[in-house]
Amino acid sequence: MKQTKRLILTTVLAFFLASLAPRVALSDVTAEERDLAYLTDVAVLRPVGLVTTVAGIALFIVTLPISIPTLSVEKSFDILVKTPAAYTFARELGGDDYNSDVRREQMAKDSGQK
Repeated sequence: MKQTKRLILTTVLAFFLASLAPRVALSDVTAEERDLAYLTDVAVLRPVGLVTTVAGIALFIVTLPISIPTLSVEKSFDILVKTPAAYTFARELGGDDYNSDVRREQMAKDSGQK
């Protein structure tokens, strides 16, 4: 029972801290909020992004037999590997705008294919 309460409290705290990280993008944040967002990003969000990237790579490999015949290897790679990797490694510390570059690239590819 005590471990369950501790797990619930830790989970709630992690979600609370994770919700503060995108506030760094605002111009009116205080130094304390910015520091907390950086800490949350480094201690929680980046490790979760790394686990998600590794899981995406594994899932990409598992789904290759399906994506090769359907000619969707590049699209599945973008969704399962590239997006989590961009979230983990390409965005600014404490920022949440990682996906804008990925979306721009995908839109350019989609418009070029049509």
